[in-house]
Amino acid sequence: MPAVTTFTVDSGFNGPPTSANGGYACGRLAVLAEGAGHLTGPAAVTLHLPVPLDTELEYRVAGRRGHAWHGEDVVASVATAGGEIPVLAPVDQAFAKAAEARFTGEGHPFPGCFVCGTARADDGLNLRPGEVPGRVGTVACTWSPTPAVAGPDGRVPAEIVWSALDCPGGWTADPVRRPRLLGRMTAELTELPRAGRTYVVVGRLERSEGRTNTNTTALFDAEEGTLLARASALWVAIDAAEAFRDANEAAVGAG
Repeated sequence: MPAVTTFTVDSGFNGPPTSANGGYACGRLAVLAEGAGHLTGPAAVTLHLPVPLDTELEYRVAGRRGHAWHGEDVVASVATAGGEIPVLAPVDQAFAKAAEARFTGEGHPFPGCFVCGTARADDGLNLRPGEVPGRVGTVACTWSPTPAVAGPDGRVPAEIVWSALDCPGGWTADPVRRPRLLGRMTAELTELPRAGRTYVVVGRLERSEGRTNTNTTALFDAEEGTLLARASALWVAIDAAEAFRDANEAAVGAG
């Protein structure tokens, strides 16, 4: 891979109305970093600014790090992760399906989100993470990837897996009452899921400090219970009024 690579994030992979879903952006950057060859283990991606949509960006390698540039602004950095990602206990498929009924998506701050948006049931991942009784701070949901998000071999690309690991972590707190955006994410993928199979995504809140929450997520095969991927993430609270205003303006514009 050349030292500078240009890329864009299609508007369909949004989180907030005008920027990329955090997990998808991190996944795209992790793939670029792996291709550039400067990683020696799982990728840790830090988002410094919202990643713009349908906009040409540059990925530049600088020693052991890579940076995504938008003009003169660094929007994200990628480096090799340090430390281990916690391992979560799996949740049975039936319990994960039941948890979806406790999804608190009414009043979603970003209803158009590609991963968990309530307005994207037809063309998003349609994840609905809800509380798991008896496991404090833990949510779960099922996920059945469609061929639309898979490659020619039927496998789901890494950036989509990062996406699926992202939003459930955000729902371990209350994003309706206090919206948050992804600030940093580390993921380790051992196997890519296949379209047509059912999986379970589990998220657990690890700690909450001021404006930040740290969570862990994991992806399991629903039938075999095999761990396919895991991630840890840091989320940062934003102004609720600003989040709802942006979502409402986007809805008016779409209408």
